[in-house]
Amino acid sequence: MNKTLKLSMLALIATFSLTACSNKTPDTSSTTTTPSSLDGTTAKETEASAESDKSSSFKSQVEKDSYAVGIVMGGSVKQLKDLGFEVDMKAFFNAVQSVYDGKQTKLSEPEASTALMGIMEELHYKANKKYEEEARANKEKGEAFLKENATKEGVKTTASGLQYKMIKEGTGRQPRKNDLVHVEYEGRLIDGTVFDSSKEGVSDDGVGGIISFRLDQTIPGWIEGLQLLKAGGEATFYIPAKLAYGEEKLGNKIGPNSVLIFDVKLVKIDRNGKHRIR
Repeated sequence: MNKTLKLSMLALIATFSLTACSNKTPDTSSTTTTPSSLDGTTAKETEASAESDKSSSFKSQVEKDSYAVGIVMGGSVKQLKDLGFEVDMKAFFNAVQSVYDGKQTKLSEPEASTALMGIMEELHYKANKKYEEEARANKEKGEAFLKENATKEGVKTTASGLQYKMIKEGTGRQPRKNDLVHVEYEGRLIDGTVFDSSKEGVSDDGVGGIISFRLDQTIPGWIEGLQLLKAGGEATFYIPAKLAYGEEKLGNKIGPNSVLIFDVKLVKIDRNGKHRIR
C-alpha cells in the first residue's frame, strides 16, 4: 500500500475519531446496586459469568482475535452509516477478502485514495450542513423563547440580554469576579433536557451537591447573574447563547446557539478565592 493511500486512510480514521468525540460523551451516571438473585449471585457476577460464556464460545484464539478485529472495523463502518454515508457491505467484504488474499482489487491504490478523499469531503459537507441547520434552528427557537419569557411575571432582563427570576433574596454582600463562589445548580435546555447538575459535586468542605469555582472562570451569563445574588440567594437564569457558549457545540446535549436555563443557589462567598472548578 503506497504512502498516499495510507495517509488518506489515516485521515479518514481521524475523521471518524473526531466525529465520535464531538458527538458522544462518556456515561458518568452513578453505578446502581441491584438486589441479589435468588441463588445469591450478584448482578455483576452474573454479568461477568455471561461475558465468560461468550468468550468460551470461540473455538480458538485466532477466531476470537479475528472477531475482535471485526468489531473494530465494524465500528468504523457503523460510524460511516451514522453519518449518513451508505456502505455496500457486500462490496466492502469483497474488498477485504481480495486484499487479505493478495488478489487483484477492482480499484488501484490511486483510485482507492481518490475515493477516500471523496468520502472525507462528503462527510465534511454533511457535518457542516447539519451543524448550520442545528445552529439556525436553535437560534430561532432561542429568540422566540426569550421574547416570550421576558413577558412572564417576575422575569427581568438586563442590558446584556440576560434574563433572571429571583426566587429568594440572600443576605450580605454580592460576589466579585475574583471571589470563590459555592453554588448548587441545575442546568437545562429550553425543552427541559437537563444537561448538568451539581448533585454529584463535592465542595471544599466535603458537602455533596455544592460546586466551588472562581467567578471569573465561568461563562459571561453566570458571571453577571451570580453578581446579582447575595449569599443564600436563589434565582433562575435564562442565558442567551451569546452569554453562554455561542455557536459552539458541547457534547451531545448543548447544541450551537443554545439558550441555557439554570436554577442557582449561591450558598457561600469566599473573598479572593483560589481558582477551583469541578
